Amino acid sequence: MSRLDPEPTLHDDAARAGWLYYVGGLTQDQIAAELGVSRQRAQRLVSRSMAEGLIHVRLNHRIGACLDLEAALCQRFGLSRARVSPGLGPGADPVRAIAPAAAAELERFLRMPEPLVIALGTGRAMRGMVDAMDEIDAPQHRLVSLIGNIAPDGSASFFDVVMRIADKVRAPHYPMPVPVISPTPEENAAFHRLGPVQKVVELARAADVIFVGVGQMSFDAPLLADGFVTRAELDEMQAAGASGEVAGWVYDSEGRYLDLGTNTRTGGVRVEPGLARRAIGIAAGASKVPAIHAAMKSHIINGLITDEPTARALLSLT
Repeated sequence: MSRLDPEPTLHDDAARAGWLYYVGGLTQDQIAAELGVSRQRAQRLVSRSMAEGLIHVRLNHRIGACLDLEAALCQRFGLSRARVSPGLGPGADPVRAIAPAAAAELERFLRMPEPLVIALGTGRAMRGMVDAMDEIDAPQHRLVSLIGNIAPDGSASFFDVVMRIADKVRAPHYPMPVPVISPTPEENAAFHRLGPVQKVVELARAADVIFVGVGQMSFDAPLLADGFVTRAELDEMQAAGASGEVAGWVYDSEGRYLDLGTNTRTGGVRVEPGLARRAIGIAAGASKVPAIHAAMKSHIINGLITDEPTARALLSLT
């Protein structure tokens, strides 16, 4: 029986109210408006969420509507796994909604006893995931970056996450010691001929599971905002149909990587589409919908952690 438009249960409402209060930082008046209930009922729902253990830093009750969205995403896009967090309301940072779910998903792999190679992208969502993680002793695993860790000015890339995760899980870690984007293809090739770089590249290509952010290539593109591409380079790639990027590699609306622009100079390892290993995208927000959609269509990513509004927007696309 389909539950794509379920009647919310009392636990659903309590879990949602607790999420909006403790994670979203909304007042009880704002929660009442969001849920369409009185302020007194909103207050009781928030209290119930704590009293029944539905909220304890992370959301412990799986809201029925989110479960249905997860199932619909998996069916529509052939995903191996999807996790949908409740939205935090208009104007809220979607990273705050998805970071706890992303952290829980990564921790699930880190708690596995068999050794894994876990490859990681960068970005704001990835950094939010790390900030939401618990500390875990996981020395059996190896963590490797997919993307260079050197910014255009020679500094360490601000959103590189391998070092941050390693501090929390005490696992061997392998940063990618190359520029995120080199000035020329020749310099990029020279970096990749270095022995230590080749070893890290080989490890990244052998990853058992991948976690990546998904960046949009519109005029608010993270690559532009963070200084990795110029406006002229962004214009060139947009003219060629650029829709999104994963680990710095830009692709079009069908999820096909471009053979021009910064892709000729990007360091690290490209996430190849259609492989059997898990490749989990962590992204949410209206501006990212086209990029996420394209990455799922081509199976650059075969798993997704997002929020309700983004999931609904993705499912509304034909």
